[in-house]
Amino acid sequence: MSCGYVINVTAVDRPGIVAGVSSAIKNLGGNIESCSQTVLDGYFTLIMTFSLQEAVDADELKAKVLQEKGLEGCQAVLFATTEPKKAVETPESNIFVITAFGKDSEGIVAQFTRYLGDKEINIVDLYGNITPDGDFMLIGQVEVNPKLDLQNIKYDLEALGEQVGFTVRIQHNNIFVATNHIRLNRR
Repeated sequence: MSCGYVINVTAVDRPGIVAGVSSAIKNLGGNIESCSQTVLDGYFTLIMTFSLQEAVDADELKAKVLQEKGLEGCQAVLFATTEPKKAVETPESNIFVITAFGKDSEGIVAQFTRYLGDKEINIVDLYGNITPDGDFMLIGQVEVNPKLDLQNIKYDLEALGEQVGFTVRIQHNNIFVATNHIRLNRR
């Protein structure tokens, strides 16, 4: 029976960190099941789920991973998953993209995410950044329970945006992808 683990690695960004983590897991006989990595303001972060054929103490496993070439100076949190991995399939029809743009001010992320949490709308992915001209951009991919009234959510988000001077839009993920897809001229 395989044992599941989650690892989160952070560091000052540089080439080779993903290679180091994935090589360490491979060398331990592990299988990477999912991963997400990004760089924010020069800081690298990676979250990865993986499995091993036999259980290993989490602290011991973390120490082995961090010994891999290229991971010097990295910080990691590693733990065993508490439940067997279940294939959770979210119907594509429940995924929406929320975009919010406006002048940066304190508490913007907290206000929007508190609204979503209170409505039990799950944030699947979230990105925020201050632009060079001082505006704040927040883009979130969310899972909306089909029992919720999407029109009310739209009005609530727009009203919240108006209170803080933001333009807020919510649209189905498929529409967002179709209207924001970059088409490359292939020859």
